[in-house]
Amino acid sequence: MLGNKLTSHYSTLKSKNMNLTLKIWRQQNNNEKGKIVDYKINDVSPDMSFLDMLDMLNEQLNNKGEEPVAFDHDCREGICGSCSLQINGEPHGPDRLITTCQLHMRTFKDGDTIFIEPFRAKAFPVIKDLVVDRSSFDRIQHAGGFISVNTSGNTIDANAIPVNKHDADTAFDAATCIGCGACVAACKNASAMLFVSAKVSQFALLPQGRVEATDRVLNMVRQMDEEGFGNCTNTGACEIECPKGISLENIARMNREYMSASLKG
Repeated sequence: MLGNKLTSHYSTLKSKNMNLTLKIWRQQNNNEKGKIVDYKINDVSPDMSFLDMLDMLNEQLNNKGEEPVAFDHDCREGICGSCSLQINGEPHGPDRLITTCQLHMRTFKDGDTIFIEPFRAKAFPVIKDLVVDRSSFDRIQHAGGFISVNTSGNTIDANAIPVNKHDADTAFDAATCIGCGACVAACKNASAMLFVSAKVSQFALLPQGRVEATDRVLNMVRQMDEEGFGNCTNTGACEIECPKGISLENIARMNREYMSASLKG
C-alpha cells in the first residue's frame, strides 16, 4: 500500500517536470567567433536551481562525449558574484534581487525556450562559452577600494569611532555589492558606475574612509575609464537588475565626491 502511494507521488512529481529548449552561447575563446547552439533538455524539476539545470545538461553532454558548457560559479548562495549569466536578455534572469544561482526553474514553464548568454561588455571579454573575465573590476578595486590602516600594534577598535546609524546603514547597503557585473550588462553603455559608486560610497560615508577620500574617487574613476566602461545613461536599468538592490543614490554621491576631489586637486 505504501509502495503504491510512493509510486503515485513520484509519478505526480515527475509529471510536473519540464521539457525545455536551451539556446546557449558557445565560444571557444575570445579570439574566435561564437554562436548560439540549441539543446533539448527533459524532465527538469521546477525545484532545481538554474545552475542545477545546467549541471544536468552538462552531465548529458558528457555522457554523449560532447564538450560541456563552461559557466562560472562558486558559492551558489548569491554572495560571490560569479554566476553571471544573461538569461532571456536579462542579467541573472527574470526574477529580482537574486543571482543566477538563486533563480529556480519554477520561474519557467514546460515548453519554454531559454536564451543563455554571457554578460556583454568590452571590459568583460569572453574566456569561454558563458565565462567572462571580470578582472577589470578587481583593478578598479585595487586603484582605491580600500583604507590604509596602521597594524603596528596600535590598532583602534572599530567601535571606538562613533558613526551615526543612518550613515552606517547606508554604507553597509553599499558594501553589499558583490561585483557580479549585472549593472554593466544591463546598461546600454556598459557603464560600471553603480559598481564603482558602491565601492566609493561604502568608505565615503565612514570616518575611516574620509582620510583617503580624494585619492580614492579620482583613482577609481580613472581606472574605470581606462578599462573601457561607458558613461552612465541615467536610465536606472542597473539598479533594477542589481541582485543586491544597490541604489542609484550611490552614483549621485560618487559624482559629488568626484567634483569635490577635482576641485581640491
